[in-house]
Parts: sequence; C-alpha cells; structure tokens
Amino acid sequence: MSHTFRWGLLGTAHINRRLIPGMRAARRSTVAAVASRDPVRGELYAREWNIPVAHTGYDALLHDQTVDAVYIPLPNSMHIEWTLRALDAGKHVLCEKPLALVPEDVDRVAAVARARERVVAEAFMFRHEPLMARVVELLADDAIGPVRSISAGFTYPQSRSNDVRLDRSLGGGSLWDVGCYAVSAARLVAGDEPTEVVGLSHITASGVDDAFTGLLRFPRGVIAAAHSGFRAAYRTWLEVAGADGVLRVANPFKPAPCDTIEIQRGDQTRRIEVTGSALLFVRQIDDFIAAALDGRPATVSLGDSRGNAAALAALHRSAQSGRAVQL
Repeated sequence: MSHTFRWGLLGTAHINRRLIPGMRAARRSTVAAVASRDPVRGELYAREWNIPVAHTGYDALLHDQTVDAVYIPLPNSMHIEWTLRALDAGKHVLCEKPLALVPEDVDRVAAVARARERVVAEAFMFRHEPLMARVVELLADDAIGPVRSISAGFTYPQSRSNDVRLDRSLGGGSLWDVGCYAVSAARLVAGDEPTEVVGLSHITASGVDDAFTGLLRFPRGVIAAAHSGFRAAYRTWLEVAGADGVLRVANPFKPAPCDTIEIQRGDQTRRIEVTGSALLFVRQIDDFIAAALDGRPATVSLGDSRGNAAALAALHRSAQSGRAVQL
C-alpha cells in the first residue's frame, strides 16, 4: 500500500530530537503536527523543527484528521492513558518505553487496539538494529554453545533534581528508564520469559531507585543479571556466557554505524563487525509503518511488551518486599 504516513508528536520531549530526523528519513513518513500544553512553547517548537501544525493541548492533536499516528514521549505514568485516548481517536500509536508499568495495562491496550484495528508498538529502537539481529543469529548458530548466563546493563549519571525520572508519581526510577533495555535484551537472548526474579535497589529520598540489579531465572537453567542506574558513569553492555564461549557487545542499546561483536572461545577471540544505521530510529519507524499500512507483524509485539512489563513489575515487587517473586 502506498501512503505517506503522517506523524503527530504528543509533547516536546527531548527524545523528539532523535525521532524527528528518523521520521523524516524513513520511507513513506512525514511529521505533520506537534502538541504542547503551552501554546507559545508549541509554536516555537514547530517553527524550530519546521513542523506544519502546532496544537495547544494533546486532545487537539488527537482530533487532527491529518494525523495518522501519534508518538508518545510523555512521562511513564502517562503512557497508558494517552495510548488509549489516541486509539479511541483512531490513531496508531508508537509509545516510548516502558509502554506500561504493569502487564495488565498492556492487555487493556491490546484489546482496544484489536477493536479499533490500530497498531501499537513500544519504542525499543535497539531491537530493530542489525547488531541485535546478528547477536540472535550467532547464538542460534551455536557460536558459544548453549546459553548459560546473561549480563546486561545501562547506567548513566542523572544529576537534574527536577527530572521526571526522579519523580515516583510519574513512574520514575532507573529500572523503568533504562533497566527496561537490559531486561528486554535478556529476554530476547534467553528466548523465553523468566519464571522467578529477585530485585535489589538503592532508593533515593524521592522514593525512586537510582541503582537497580535484578536477577532473572529462565527455563533451561539460564540466569540473567540486569543492571541499571543513575549513579554510575555512562555504560551499556551485553555479555552472554555459553557452555563453549562468551559473546560480548559493548554498545547494544545505542548502536553505532559500525559495531563489533566479540566471541571468545578458549584462548581464541573473534571480532565480527556489524554495519548498522547511519541514522538511528529510521528502521524502527519503517517497521512501524509496515505494520500499520502493510499488515506486517511488528518487531516488538504487544505480547513482547507484556512480557517485559511483567518482568519489570515483578522485579519492583521483589525489591520492595525483599523476597523472590514467581512469575
């Protein structure tokens, strides 16, 4: 089906600066409108980014008939409300991670999306890049033997005291913000859902975690450690230990145009170069449009998003209770 997909941005969040170029570079895609609760801010933003229409208030954008899909970069606690509102207005929805804070909310979204015949996807850009696809391919080809353990993490220093990521009422905390990447990668590599989790966290005065480590037990004896934090220097990593070797990726969640996968077996190390995207987010946008216009299955399905939400919610419960949580 040939059609120019028209995007509306629900807010002027900083992440938009990464998405807008990707939306414009993607095939069959254009940015049609932006919404802000502050009319002056919205007009200035539209002028800065050369966006044709600036709406005052999010509801106004949802009722704009020139918009096909909405991108939601709002605080975590607002994702479900505005995803459901957008679906009710007849829009497709690309929502920033985490889509939901509890798995039952993903079920609600899935039911409405089916009823409205619209596509909803969680914006995990790294899942669309060749680097992660090559990791999965190498593991399937027995590059390190059967997987035994996984370690993945994402940390960076968060020093802005008024940042929404530090607000408990808005779904703040490092696990929701960046730990979701590590959990998603662990589930992808394990090829299954965890059956038991244990979470340990360091809680700030505002009530959110600024450091989190989760252990996830998967079927077939696979154990994963997922790390996140706002207290340590910037770092992302993925390491998979198999019966016969170890696979390492130094930059799994923000791939460069060319990245390296390292495979160590005994005293032999092999480095595999992977060509990625010159401009990130384009593959994610193309994948979403193909799902919405052509009916192709989305790379990150709502079933996948439900699994991630279930694991993250269980890790939170474990950290709060001090006990392992069964899934």
